[in-house]
Amino acid sequence: MLGTVATDGGESESHTLDPASHEELLSRIAGGDQAAFAQFYDRLAPRVLGLIVRLLRDHAQSEEVTQEVFLEVWQTATRYDASRGGAVTWLLTMAHRRAVDRIRSAQSSRDRDTREGIRDFRAEYDSVAESVEIRVEHERVKQAMSRLTELQRQAVALAYYGGYSHSEVAAMLSVPIGTVKTRLRDGMIRLRDELGVAS
Repeated sequence: MLGTVATDGGESESHTLDPASHEELLSRIAGGDQAAFAQFYDRLAPRVLGLIVRLLRDHAQSEEVTQEVFLEVWQTATRYDASRGGAVTWLLTMAHRRAVDRIRSAQSSRDRDTREGIRDFRAEYDSVAESVEIRVEHERVKQAMSRLTELQRQAVALAYYGGYSHSEVAAMLSVPIGTVKTRLRDGMIRLRDELGVAS
């Protein structure tokens, strides 16, 4: 009877039917497991690309940065510490940092021209001005985020940078949805205060 369970044309192994968690995949990647890396990439590359596109607004550059992020995953998976947050949080934080670095790098040679000529050539420099504004705002938010608790920072990063729903964040962090809402509320109040935004 057991022989009838086998599928045609190939072997069936139990580990292929039991999807590994993101954290388990990272652990295997840290050990040099290329198959685990491919699986991790296939699962999460679309989310990483989506986040980076929202920040860079340039699809070709966003694809390059996404590749850089996953290269960094392959090279630094041994540094991942599950006690400090989930694998997705770790990955999205890395992606956000890489995107901000790309914005900073891409604009560094144009900033002088922007400061001197943006008012006279606003139409021509619209995209530059927007990128500079994004960069400055991200720097302010980054500094404010560093003053949140680790739990607040995880929730805010996933919900607002990662674009996840409250229920998805709750599942990723393995906490009740009410806890996620509390962390988000407290985190956003703290961010508002740090950024000097009027309530």
